[in-house]
Amino acid sequence: MDKHWAGTAKRLVVRFLLVAAVALGLPVALSIPAAGDPSPDTWAKLRMCESTDRYAVNTGNGYYGAYQFDLPTWRSVGGTGRPDQATRAEQDYRALYLYRMRGWQPWECAGMLGLVNDRDARSKVKPSYSDSAYISGRKPAPAKPVRPAWPGLVYAYGDCAPELRTFQLRMNTYGYDFQGTGCYYEKTRKAVLDLQRANGINDSGRLGPKTWKAAWSGKAPR
Repeated sequence: MDKHWAGTAKRLVVRFLLVAAVALGLPVALSIPAAGDPSPDTWAKLRMCESTDRYAVNTGNGYYGAYQFDLPTWRSVGGTGRPDQATRAEQDYRALYLYRMRGWQPWECAGMLGLVNDRDARSKVKPSYSDSAYISGRKPAPAKPVRPAWPGLVYAYGDCAPELRTFQLRMNTYGYDFQGTGCYYEKTRKAVLDLQRANGINDSGRLGPKTWKAAWSGKAPR
C-alpha cells in the first residue's frame, strides 16, 4: 500500500473515532499529535534552543519568533507578516507545516539536539490547525534545560559563530537581553566573565567548555 495513502487512511479512521466518541458523550483529548508528528516535549526543546522559548523575540539579524523563522522560510509555508508578531498558535502551525515539508533540516538546533525525523517528516501532507494544537500543550521544565553539545572551539573577543548566538540566547534566561548576533563583543565578554566568576572558573573571558557547560547547568551569574 502507498505510504502516503496509508497515513491518510489512518488519520481518517482516527477522526471518525473522535467524532463517534463526541457523539456518544465520551471524554476526548483533542490536543494530541498525529501519529507520526514530534511530541510536545520535542518541540519545547527545539524552541528553548532556538529562542529560549520566546514567541515574540526579534533577534535583529533576520530571524523571528519561537522557531527562529527567516522571512523566506516563513512565507514558503504560507506565513504572512512577521513570525514574531504572529500568535503562538500560528507559529506552532507554521513550524509543523515546515516539518512536514522539510523535516528537521531547516533548524540548526535540531542537529545540535540530535533530533531524528519520523514518518511525518517531509511527508508533504499539509497540516490543519487542529493537527498543531498539541504543540504548546507542555512547556519545557526550566530546571532541566537542554544543553547543546560543546562545539569544540574556544571563542574570544571578536569571534562570530552560530554557536555564540546559541550561548547568547541561553544567557537571556539570566536577564542579559542579547539579540542573538552571534558575535563576541563587550556585552558577551561581560556575560562570560560573570558566569565564570559565579562558577569558580578561571575568569579568562574566553568561552571554553567549562563556561559553556556552566551556562546550562552551573550557577546563575550574580
